[in-house]
Amino acid sequence: MASWSSWVGLEEARLAVPRLPGVYMARSGLEDRVVYVGCAAERRGTSSRPPQGMRGRIAKYTGGLASGLGEAALDRALADPHWLRERLVEVEAGQPMRAAHWAKAAIVRAELELCWAVTGTGEEAVELEERVIAALHPFLWNRRGPRS
Repeated sequence: MASWSSWVGLEEARLAVPRLPGVYMARSGLEDRVVYVGCAAERRGTSSRPPQGMRGRIAKYTGGLASGLGEAALDRALADPHWLRERLVEVEAGQPMRAAHWAKAAIVRAELELCWAVTGTGEEAVELEERVIAALHPFLWNRRGPRS
């Protein structure tokens, strides 16, 4: 389907993934399987910033609140009574975390590793993402399944 990188931890991926369009897969050490597929296609707009591609997308996950993978990891953490009890202890001790810190803690909890495939264009990234989601659905955290 594509040429994929090796699996690396999320923090390493944040620094290693290229600033190019492409598709990334995340696997969770908690579930020992691929749990999420995403893509980064260049956004249209008038921004004067250089394109960030996959690196920009992955950096959002390590920064706290972000849609997609970050939100899915937080959803799963919030469904874990043990994780919630730990957060409640922090709140009761007068040390509540901000929402962004909860999101970061949820990402850490998921023990994520990523691999990626670079594509020539954003359109190719979207097409590859669709094929990978179709192959792995319904076992993914992604909210939507393959497009019809």
